[in-house]
Amino acid sequence: MRIFFCLSVFAAFGIQSLSFAQAYRHTGSNHGNKFEQLDYLIPTPNEYRTASGAPGPRYWQQRADYDIECTLDEQKLQLRGKETVTYHNNSPSPLEYIWLQLDENEHDPNSDNHRFDGSRMNGQMSDGDLNNFNYKSTLADYGDKIVSVTDASGKKLAYTINQTMMRIDMPKDLMPGAKFVFKVEWYYNIIDRMKLGGRGGLEFFPEDGNHIFTMSQWFPRLCVYSDFQGWQNHQFTGRGEFALAFGNYKVRMTVPADHQVCATGEGQNYNSILTKAQLDRWQKAQTAKEPVEIVTLEEAKKAEENNKGGSKSKATKTWEFKAENVRDFAWGSSRKFVWDAMGINQAGKKVMCMSFYGKEAYPLYRKYSTKVVAHTIRTYSKFTIDYPYPVAQSIEASSGMEYPMICFNYGRAEKDGTYSEAIKYGMIGVIIHEVGHNFFPMIINSDERQWSWMDEGLNTFVQYLTEQEFDNNYPSSRGPAHKMTGYMRLAKDQLEPIMTNSENIANFGANAYGKPATALNILRETVMGRELFDYAFKTYSKRWAFKHPQPGDFFRTMEDASAVDLDWFWRGWFFGIDAVDISLDTVKWYKLDAPGNEMAFKKQPFKHLGQTRNAADKNMKFAVDQDTSLRDFYYFNRSGDDDEAMFRRMREGAAAPVSADKQSDSLKAKWVNKNFYELSFSNLGGLVMPIIVEFTFKDGTKEVDRIPAYIWRKNEEKVKKTFMKDKEVESIKMDPFKETADINEENGMWPVREMPTRFQLFKGGRQGRNAGSSMQNPMQKAREKKQ
Repeated sequence: MRIFFCLSVFAAFGIQSLSFAQAYRHTGSNHGNKFEQLDYLIPTPNEYRTASGAPGPRYWQQRADYDIECTLDEQKLQLRGKETVTYHNNSPSPLEYIWLQLDENEHDPNSDNHRFDGSRMNGQMSDGDLNNFNYKSTLADYGDKIVSVTDASGKKLAYTINQTMMRIDMPKDLMPGAKFVFKVEWYYNIIDRMKLGGRGGLEFFPEDGNHIFTMSQWFPRLCVYSDFQGWQNHQFTGRGEFALAFGNYKVRMTVPADHQVCATGEGQNYNSILTKAQLDRWQKAQTAKEPVEIVTLEEAKKAEENNKGGSKSKATKTWEFKAENVRDFAWGSSRKFVWDAMGINQAGKKVMCMSFYGKEAYPLYRKYSTKVVAHTIRTYSKFTIDYPYPVAQSIEASSGMEYPMICFNYGRAEKDGTYSEAIKYGMIGVIIHEVGHNFFPMIINSDERQWSWMDEGLNTFVQYLTEQEFDNNYPSSRGPAHKMTGYMRLAKDQLEPIMTNSENIANFGANAYGKPATALNILRETVMGRELFDYAFKTYSKRWAFKHPQPGDFFRTMEDASAVDLDWFWRGWFFGIDAVDISLDTVKWYKLDAPGNEMAFKKQPFKHLGQTRNAADKNMKFAVDQDTSLRDFYYFNRSGDDDEAMFRRMREGAAAPVSADKQSDSLKAKWVNKNFYELSFSNLGGLVMPIIVEFTFKDGTKEVDRIPAYIWRKNEEKVKKTFMKDKEVESIKMDPFKETADINEENGMWPVREMPTRFQLFKGGRQGRNAGSSMQNPMQKAREKKQ
């Protein structure tokens, strides 16, 4: 028999949507079913890029090899260079011209990037602000000056410069499989990046009259020619970074004789450049467990002292470096540099982890920098691929920018050697981030000019993992879901999808760094789980190492390697601007209806519909009565028992059926103490996400239920879900660990509780951490107390 339970509603609780939710409810068009596949939003698979997300059987990419000589003139603050470039056409197409990037023309006053952004006046304006209006005069002498462009034999080639791009016309079509050798000579005046901006340039130290030079985007470089775009020759405006071809480099830099040089690749002539003592230290650093100073603080200070102001020597030295299979080359030069290094073993290969820094950064960089470099290489290798290069280095240059095997970071102490906690963690975070860029995009070589999130977002995500493995109390600023809610609750006219071109993003930090890092962290912790996510993420990294991936390759690989359909997630997080705001609208509590909590229900003997109808016909003669041989076990066992119970009694030799009374009694104990809670939810934000519910019981214990996002697939706005619990529930809280980036905590609780305001949180936190004291540098306080 089927038993129908009469359940009574012990309580039904309606939860009113508060004004907070209404104020931030995101409205707008729906592209269609949020669980629809992405097929029409990403390129169709082909023989170059497969539906699995892997490179196809006919995948190809170009290559450019460079042989460069350059001279740094510290008196004129000018760089002069000559390069011989060998360009390999691995594409199936003949090329009638090639495109090179002239990134220094970002500073040319005739470039559009000085004019296409809006500007306004404020009540107070700095000298730098006013200089922006005077850019034609301020930048008059900057930008690349091309001296000559010739073929390998010295014959002039026709070329055209369009702002930051230079087209060289081929004497004849460069056929598939062929290579072309050409030469370029150029020079430019090195910009003061501290005053006029830029990724590379110089920083002047008036106290000692010396410079730190960070030479990046400093030579004419090949643009990428690809299967999905052709030439990537979008102008460099200072925002969207770079798309570059892999190749081998031989570079010789002539600099003042007392400078130390750091660069992409391995130094080839340390034996002739370093002093004997420095060379001995270099050899010691190869196997040292702690960083060894190759150039000491005392040596750097002495070099500064000997070259104050205009007394600098005109003697020079030439440093030689070599790098293989890299997409770019950068270097730094200064007599201010302290240089420390230590070798680590990564997957059986030695990696020299190194740092270069001035005395201003010594208290922080000597203690942390090289060890953070080593930690970053180890951790990123665990989550992506084993680091393939022989060098990784961090250079303190009051900035943050990345290149193969080298990056420029900030982190200086106060003049008395103390530093704040914020500066310490900020420095460690930027070193991890910039060294991490060796993986994204220096190896997994995405197009930064088009999709900033593919390097900045993925890198920020692994940065977060690396920070948390450095110190489990590390104050990561990006990665945790709750730190993204402030951005995601903004009005829609202040948002754009992650899948937005770099140049068009209004809130660059949140959109290109924070939101994609948050999305990946949610994928790993909440949607996929660590095991599936980590395997898929490593698969993407392996497939596209030293290649040019596109967003579709990433999306497809993550699904292909995990068997998790994530199209709803990509659609919502990467192609949309909806927020997560899931409201708990009502809570209904059901228990079985009986006095004294006993079950009350009518016995319902099992009868077929035909049996009921035919019983009224007194003349009906049934076949089983006319021919009793048709009767079997089931004829005598029509009590409504399930098959398993029937066969169990058959095996035990039970001949008579169990009565309905006995069956109902046996079920009474099964349900008598159960509590059923029917919860109704509304998707106010529009972004479908898993529903995570924490039940707190009257005895103080807790239990968390996780409902996959697929619960929204049939109704994207409202759903109900019933939970059976052994104990009575005292309270309910949604997203208790703040892992889904829900923008409104208040509408996810029962009973409703008022959340503290941001001011109350700030006030309470400040009183707790700084009661009775000022916001003073703790190291400074300790020093004063000691004195």
